[in-house]
Amino acid sequence: MVDKGGHDDDPRGLIFESYRIAGITPGECRSIFLDWAMNVPQSRDTSAAIAALLARYAAAHPNHPMTQVLRDGQAAPARPRRRGGAMGRNRG
Repeated sequence: MVDKGGHDDDPRGLIFESYRIAGITPGECRSIFLDWAMNVPQSRDTSAAIAALLARYAAAHPNHPMTQVLRDGQAAPARPRRRGGAMGRNRG
Protein backbone atom coordinates (compact mmCIF):
# COMPACT_ATOMS: atom_id res chain seq x y z
CA MET A 1 0.00 0.00 0.00
CA VAL A 2 1.29 3.46 -0.93
CA ASP A 3 1.67 6.03 1.85
CA LYS A 4 -0.61 8.98 1.09
CA GLY A 5 0.53 11.08 3.99
CA GLY A 6 -1.55 9.34 6.63
CA HIS A 7 -3.39 12.51 7.58
CA ASP A 8 -7.05 12.58 8.64
CA ASP A 9 -7.51 15.95 6.95
CA ASP A 10 -6.26 14.55 3.63
CA PRO A 11 -7.55 10.96 3.54
CA ARG A 12 -7.15 10.61 -0.24
CA GLY A 13 -3.66 12.11 -0.12
CA LEU A 14 -4.41 14.84 -2.66
CA ILE A 15 -2.54 17.57 -0.82
CA PHE A 16 0.28 15.17 0.08
CA GLU A 17 0.72 14.17 -3.55
CA SER A 18 0.63 17.77 -4.78
CA TYR A 19 3.77 18.47 -2.78
CA ARG A 20 5.49 15.55 -4.50
CA ILE A 21 4.79 16.69 -8.08
CA ALA A 22 7.84 18.41 -9.56
CA GLY A 23 7.01 21.59 -11.43
CA ILE A 24 3.37 21.72 -10.37
CA THR A 25 1.74 25.05 -11.23
CA PRO A 26 -0.46 27.28 -9.06
CA GLY A 27 -3.40 26.49 -11.35
CA GLU A 28 -2.90 22.77 -10.89
CA CYS A 29 -2.68 23.28 -7.13
CA ARG A 30 -5.96 25.23 -7.15
CA SER A 31 -7.61 22.41 -9.07
CA ILE A 32 -6.32 19.82 -6.59
CA PHE A 33 -7.40 22.00 -3.67
CA LEU A 34 -10.91 22.33 -5.13
CA ASP A 35 -11.15 18.56 -5.50
CA TRP A 36 -9.96 18.16 -1.90
CA ALA A 37 -12.38 20.83 -0.60
CA MET A 38 -15.37 19.32 -2.38
CA ASN A 39 -14.73 16.03 -0.62
CA VAL A 40 -14.31 17.35 2.93
CA PRO A 41 -17.21 15.89 4.95
CA GLN A 42 -19.78 18.49 6.03
CA SER A 43 -19.18 17.46 9.63
CA ARG A 44 -15.53 18.51 9.37
CA ASP A 45 -14.35 22.09 9.92
CA THR A 46 -12.65 23.02 6.63
CA SER A 47 -10.74 25.93 8.17
CA ALA A 48 -9.28 23.67 10.84
CA ALA A 49 -8.36 21.07 8.21
CA ILE A 50 -6.55 23.71 6.13
CA ALA A 51 -4.72 24.96 9.24
CA ALA A 52 -3.62 21.41 10.04
CA LEU A 53 -2.38 20.89 6.48
CA LEU A 54 -0.44 24.15 6.59
CA ALA A 55 1.08 23.15 9.92
CA ARG A 56 2.15 19.87 8.37
CA TYR A 57 3.60 21.14 5.07
CA ALA A 58 4.22 24.93 5.02
CA ALA A 59 7.47 25.03 7.03
CA ALA A 60 9.15 22.47 4.79
CA HIS A 61 7.69 23.93 1.58
CA PRO A 62 7.28 27.70 2.09
CA ASN A 63 7.55 28.57 -1.61
CA HIS A 64 5.48 25.70 -2.99
CA PRO A 65 2.35 26.81 -4.88
CA MET A 66 0.14 24.50 -2.77
CA THR A 67 1.28 26.33 0.35
CA GLN A 68 0.01 29.59 -1.14
CA VAL A 69 -3.24 27.95 -2.26
CA LEU A 70 -3.80 26.65 1.28
CA ARG A 71 -3.09 30.12 2.70
CA ASP A 72 -5.55 31.61 0.21
CA GLY A 73 -8.07 28.98 1.30
CA GLN A 74 -7.79 30.21 4.87
CA ALA A 75 -8.81 33.74 3.91
CA ALA A 76 -12.41 34.62 4.65
CA PRO A 77 -14.48 34.33 1.48
CA ALA A 78 -15.84 37.55 0.10
CA ARG A 79 -19.46 38.06 1.01
CA PRO A 80 -21.53 37.45 -2.10
CA ARG A 81 -23.56 40.38 -3.30
CA ARG A 82 -26.88 39.91 -4.98
CA ARG A 83 -26.95 41.56 -8.35
CA GLY A 84 -30.17 41.99 -10.25
CA GLY A 85 -33.33 39.97 -10.15
CA ALA A 86 -36.56 40.81 -8.37
CA MET A 87 -34.89 41.15 -4.96
CA GLY A 88 -32.39 43.60 -6.39
CA ARG A 89 -35.16 45.79 -7.83
CA ASN A 90 -37.34 45.75 -4.69
CA ARG A 91 -35.30 47.77 -2.26
CA GLY A 92 -38.45 48.80 -0.40
